[in-house]
Amino acid sequence: MIVMKFGGSSVADAGRIRHVGEIVASRLSRKPVVVLSAMGDTTDLLLEAANAALAEKSVSIEKIEDLHYKAIADLNLGEKTEAEIRPLLEELKSLLAGISLIRELTGRTKDYLVSFGERLSVRIAASCFRLMNMNARAMDAWEIGFVSDSNYTAAELDRESWNMVPRLLNPLLEGGILPVVTGFIAKDAKGNITTLGRGGSDRSATIIAAAMGAEEAQVWKDVDGILTADPRLVGDARPVELVTYEEAAELAYFGAQVLHPRAMQPCLKTNIPVLVKNSYNPGAPGTRIVASRPEKPAFPVRALTSRGNITLIDIVSTRMVGQAGFLNGVFSVFARHGVSVDVVATSEVSISLTLDTANDLEALKEDLARIARVEIKTGKAIVTIIGDVSRSSEILQRAFGVCADLDVQVQMVSQGASKVNISFIVDDTQAAGVVQGLHRNYFGKDDKDGK
Repeated sequence: MIVMKFGGSSVADAGRIRHVGEIVASRLSRKPVVVLSAMGDTTDLLLEAANAALAEKSVSIEKIEDLHYKAIADLNLGEKTEAEIRPLLEELKSLLAGISLIRELTGRTKDYLVSFGERLSVRIAASCFRLMNMNARAMDAWEIGFVSDSNYTAAELDRESWNMVPRLLNPLLEGGILPVVTGFIAKDAKGNITTLGRGGSDRSATIIAAAMGAEEAQVWKDVDGILTADPRLVGDARPVELVTYEEAAELAYFGAQVLHPRAMQPCLKTNIPVLVKNSYNPGAPGTRIVASRPEKPAFPVRALTSRGNITLIDIVSTRMVGQAGFLNGVFSVFARHGVSVDVVATSEVSISLTLDTANDLEALKEDLARIARVEIKTGKAIVTIIGDVSRSSEILQRAFGVCADLDVQVQMVSQGASKVNISFIVDDTQAAGVVQGLHRNYFGKDDKDGK
């Protein structure tokens, strides 16, 4: 069997839902379980309605109603499907009235609120699939065994869920039923709705795949897979056919937005491949994410990514020479201030590191200044090269050549412990040009402007 997850843009309206149905129908012989996100902008609309309720403004779910009722009408699903979603919309109105009354939105209430998007989408999609002669059944995730802790907005499934999922899903698949399951949500032991946090819908799919021992988890997006660079920067960035989990995680961490690292963990642990496909271009091969490569590729670079709005901190002290515990003292300062460090490089007397730009670093600087000289530089960007770092000399030679040609000064270099990434820091305003130049050099392609 396989798991097929479709994101919000893939089910944004009636035409997209019907198209998803065609993709699913072509794979019925593989016994799919379908996992869906909310339709289009539904989650944003739900949060907007909650914010209006908190501000004691007029609260309306008209846009949400119109989106879903229009899909039902355009798909010719009729009164039966309208009757199926109407109670959910009435329940949503009651919830928003309660938020407005008490003027409070707790984590538990927020999870309850955003769950309506997925609960509505699976009911409409399953009705559409049945009209297309598929034996589809809409299912909320707790109906297939998704029971979580009560860490609202970032819940984790209980261990027993991993046993419940196959116990509940296998009889359905054997009976020829197509489960259409809500992504992103679960219920805790008390019956309260929870959400799985960042990467939640993708993670729902990979959890099901891992628990079921699936052939693969397919994650359908609106891009042709993981690309060699951000297509907004590099117009002819190309799909990467195969990456390892480690490479994909590094790409996601340093700016690529295809798959969150948390979403890959269940399949990584069970060695189940993840296939990233484009629902707008289903004929494209997509990107397969696997535990390890069957053979070393001829070319050392897999992809490029960048992340802007970075702060670079240089910490210099002669006390570092032969001083045990100095690094521990530096990083304990960051821990006390709750600041997460991204990239680190050290020398005999200095540490350079990066972090996401914060509004106020004065208190952090004051603490660090007690043990070293500190310089904070904002307006930086991390450019990351993902590839075979055992060939770092070749990779860096070409990278520094590009930077020299562009008159860009590299301000810090770090090779990750994972041995799949090399990162360097440049000015934020230069990052796009560096990525374009590197892409031309490594992949022999033109930049976004076709030059």
